[in-house]
Amino acid sequence: MVIDKIRKINNQQEHIPNPNVSEMLVGKWIKCDECKEILYKEEVHHNLGVCPNCGKHFRLSARRRIKQIADEGTFIEIAKGIKSKDPLQFEGYVKKLELLEEKTQIEEAVTVGICKIQEQETVLCVMDGNFLMGSMGSVVGEKITIAIEEAISKRLPLIIFCVSGGARMQEGIISLMQMAKTSSAIAKLNEEKLLYISVLTDPTTGGVTASFAMLGDIIIAEPNTLIGFAGPRVIEQTIGQTLPKGFQRAEFLLEHGFIDMVVERKDLKETLGKLLTWHRKNERM
Repeated sequence: MVIDKIRKINNQQEHIPNPNVSEMLVGKWIKCDECKEILYKEEVHHNLGVCPNCGKHFRLSARRRIKQIADEGTFIEIAKGIKSKDPLQFEGYVKKLELLEEKTQIEEAVTVGICKIQEQETVLCVMDGNFLMGSMGSVVGEKITIAIEEAISKRLPLIIFCVSGGARMQEGIISLMQMAKTSSAIAKLNEEKLLYISVLTDPTTGGVTASFAMLGDIIIAEPNTLIGFAGPRVIEQTIGQTLPKGFQRAEFLLEHGFIDMVVERKDLKETLGKLLTWHRKNERM
């Protein structure tokens, strides 16, 4: 069956140019770990990084996320050129950062800037799980804080796309300090009565969940996103109980009032555009 599918897709693709190479995996094929289907990578790419068979939302790079969400040609990156230090002199850390920067073509685990979404100007932060699993080090905290300050200065709404494994162990306590730093900046944004929309993507865990990710005025999640602080196994071992089915998944959190909505990727830009438009109209009233 798989061989037949490969032959069929190869025949279909012979005359179609391929200007963009998918960033999800090296090679032409990808296996969905939900439905176990072998998928042609370009088919997944053209479906916004969503499995056409079962609807699983694959992780996106910051570059692809910005391309999907921001109006074409409007994204202007800010807070560029900030590089991580090695405060603990952690063996191999600097070299790893250099290799990741070369591989991903981004400076850090978050890209921030100003853009328009359906003609509504906003400050946009996009975390990237390809860079140390989106872990929050000092530069991630600094860039997000700069973005928040930019939103306050220009009186703009703020949107943060979160994906993270939590704090960055290579930076120790300095990484943990970013939780307080970003949360304090969000508090200032709130005092200015500016809109903050948090979009949780798979996975959003650890210190990011315990700080800015869950402080949004509106909290949106993609389907089946893992959201939590500690992992399920740690929680079960701590409380000595079996967790309910679907615990820490977006749908479970929506049902229990922790988030406001679950939105499929194909509807995200339109949803964000509507929220920004409604907010702007209410500001003028």
